Amino acid sequence: MDVGSISQLSTTMAETGIRQEVGVAVLKKAQEIQSSTATALIDALPAPTAAPSLPSHLGNRINTTA
Repeated sequence: MDVGSISQLSTTMAETGIRQEVGVAVLKKAQEIQSSTATALIDALPAPTAAPSLPSHLGNRINTTA
């Protein structure tokens, strides 16, 4: 191996490491954006309203002979 190929290999390895770091940074930013968007959507939901009062006999039995 000559000195030129060693320096080229070193440069290539450094560039690969930088690309990976940039990729991880972009992924983290995308996850932060998704998280804030999801939070905003959840906060935009209207508050649940109280269910109307149903008679006490409703919901006590299930008809299984259909």
